[in-house]
Amino acid sequence: MSSALSDVVARHAPFPHAVTQQALEPNLAENVLQWFEAAAPWRLRTESFYEQYEMNLHEAALPDEVAPALADKMVASLYHRMLAPLTYQQLTLTEVNAHKLLPGQTIKIHNDYIGGDETHRLLVQLNRDWTDDCGGMLMLFSGPNVEDVARLIRPRHASGVAFEISPASYHAVSTIRLGERYTIVYSFKRAN
Repeated sequence: MSSALSDVVARHAPFPHAVTQQALEPNLAENVLQWFEAAAPWRLRTESFYEQYEMNLHEAALPDEVAPALADKMVASLYHRMLAPLTYQQLTLTEVNAHKLLPGQTIKIHNDYIGGDETHRLLVQLNRDWTDDCGGMLMLFSGPNVEDVARLIRPRHASGVAFEISPASYHAVSTIRLGERYTIVYSFKRAN
C-alpha cells in the first residue's frame, strides 16, 4: 500500500473511531463504484430508522475488478490500518455489505449494538464528486438525541471510517439531497 494510505487518525470521543481520507487505492475504488452504479444487484430494505438499498457482497457475483475489495489481503490491510488503533483484541470479519442511499433517504440516530455478534464496523465511502450540498454526512453523537451531535464526517470518495460498536456508538447519516451515496460496510467481531 502507498504512503497515501497511511493518514489514519484515531479518536476516542464521542466513541472510539478512526478516519482516513483514502481507504482504497483510486483504481479499485473507481472499479467498485462503477459496478455499484451500473450492474450491482441492489435490494431495497426499509426498517424503523432507515430506508436504503443493500447487498451482501459475499453473496453477489463480483466482477474480477471488484473482487480485490473483499480479498484477504485488502481486509487485513484495512484491519491493521483502521481497526488496530481502536482495540488490542483480535477481530474477525463477519460479513461485508454495501449500501446505497438515494435523494430523500436518511439513516436516523442508532448505535448498531446487538450484543457481541458484531463489535466493530469499517465503512468505505464511494461517492465521486461528492459535495456538502449533496447531504449524506456521517454524524457521530455523544448521546441518543439530535442535539448530541459531536462530529460530522464528509463521505469523500475512497475515504474510510472505523468504529467500535457499543451502546454509546450513536451515529446517523443526514438526508441525501443530490446524487447517490455508496458505502462498503465491513463488519467484525471479537475473535473469542
